[in-house]
Amino acid sequence: MRIVTRMCVSLDGYVTTPAGWPAQLADPDFTPEAYGFVEFQRRIGAVLMGRSTFEPALGAERWPWGELAVYVLGSHRPDGTPEHVVVDDDPERLHETMLARHEKDEVHLVGGPQTIEAFRSIGALDRLGLLVLPRLLGDGMQLTPSIRTDTRLKLHSQTALPNGVVELTYDLARA
Repeated sequence: MRIVTRMCVSLDGYVTTPAGWPAQLADPDFTPEAYGFVEFQRRIGAVLMGRSTFEPALGAERWPWGELAVYVLGSHRPDGTPEHVVVDDDPERLHETMLARHEKDEVHLVGGPQTIEAFRSIGALDRLGLLVLPRLLGDGMQLTPSIRTDTRLKLHSQTALPNGVVELTYDLARA
């Protein structure tokens, strides 16, 4: 199993807008297709996120993850959570559950810096993918306030998308 991120970040380092929405929603021309999310989701076997990222999806018009298995790092099961969603407050235990069910899959870690750091700190995060937006947001949640800076990164790939977004993916070196 490989845990990978693919998150949008503004050129000035914010993963959310000042209003708390994902950075890509600051682009009035945003579509999941233009940002490669549809293609990316085809190759993953499950999604993993923190409760703060998960809860807004409960009220969404359409379930964002289709038939994919969903895992949530959280201290409680939010009301309305579908039965198939696994919620656990221990990242190591959640990692073991995912490993048993998705041994050969990529798992997309959708979420903020705290969830990324929780899995990075136990050595479970394999790849950090960033879509750098040609936008300055000036405020919002930063990518790195909760992430330790001692992680060694090795550039895996870079891709320029037609809309001016640059995708950077880094492999995390194991200690």
